[in-house]
Amino acid sequence: MPLAKALRERSHNNRIGFFLHTPFPPPELLTTLPKHEQSIYPLTHYDLVGFQTEGDVDNFAKYLIQQCRVTSRDGRAFSIDGRTLRLGAFPVGVETAEFERLARRSARIGQVAEVLTSIAGRMMIIGVDRLDYSKGLDLRMRAFEHFLGSHERWRNAVTYLQITPRSRSEIKEYADMERRVRETVGRVNGHYGEAAWTPIRYVNRTYSRTMLAGFYRSSRVCLVTPLRDGMNLVAKEYVAAQDPEDPGVLVLSQFAGAAVECKQAVLVNPYDQEAVATAIDRALSMPLDERKARHSEMIAVLSANDIKHWGERFLDALVRSQAGLRLIQQAAR
Repeated sequence: MPLAKALRERSHNNRIGFFLHTPFPPPELLTTLPKHEQSIYPLTHYDLVGFQTEGDVDNFAKYLIQQCRVTSRDGRAFSIDGRTLRLGAFPVGVETAEFERLARRSARIGQVAEVLTSIAGRMMIIGVDRLDYSKGLDLRMRAFEHFLGSHERWRNAVTYLQITPRSRSEIKEYADMERRVRETVGRVNGHYGEAAWTPIRYVNRTYSRTMLAGFYRSSRVCLVTPLRDGMNLVAKEYVAAQDPEDPGVLVLSQFAGAAVECKQAVLVNPYDQEAVATAIDRALSMPLDERKARHSEMIAVLSANDIKHWGERFLDALVRSQAGLRLIQQAAR
């Protein structure tokens, strides 16, 4: 974050851009951090600072106005110490078309077929997350428990595959979180499971991109319910992986950046276990015409903003930032 400041101090005046992939918090929260200005103010030395969503842009703009006492006509361009800082939202995409082709091929490979054979014709629900507090895994597991308890018709009819590579296991808080998740999984499987059916398959290992693409395409529902996420590319990859003639349904947290583009997902508040359980039931029950319509709208958005377009848009805005500076200087005269 302070790189541009260090370069400016060494007389480098070329255009420099910075992209923040994580959420930018409201200033009311950010200012509770001791010495927050030492990390945040150096961002004003960039020509362009990009964020995942317009909400993140607004939060940073409010921080500049409230804490740095600078003004802006549109909340997107600020004149600071003779420099112009421009802000913009550049939501990260995925390789949409390439991932769809990969998923189409991967759904037929032996390892994916073996998993599908093992669930014996049941619908598959999938979740893929790092073991991280921001992903809301313990709440999600309890929501799935609530789903099985309140929607009896789906017992022995669905299998939930949760792929969760371990993260920072040496930190006590992460170890405690993993223990809570495992306890919930054990309780659900012990209470609802049968000799021939395990409700939740919880796996702490990584899978190749090829395998994941095949799993996504083969799953009727994908659960992406972080408590807060800058974007979440699992959501976008799942949509990209679907068969447009028989697509699955994305259940997505309203607090993920991906919710801005994936408006046709089933959006949920991850803190509301009953609402998430209802959303799972709705996703599993959704008729084909509705699934196709939702998928068609989302894939169009994701195709228009894939990873290639993201890089081009950011660099184009960085180039144009110099033209913006000239306009502001002319207006000042």
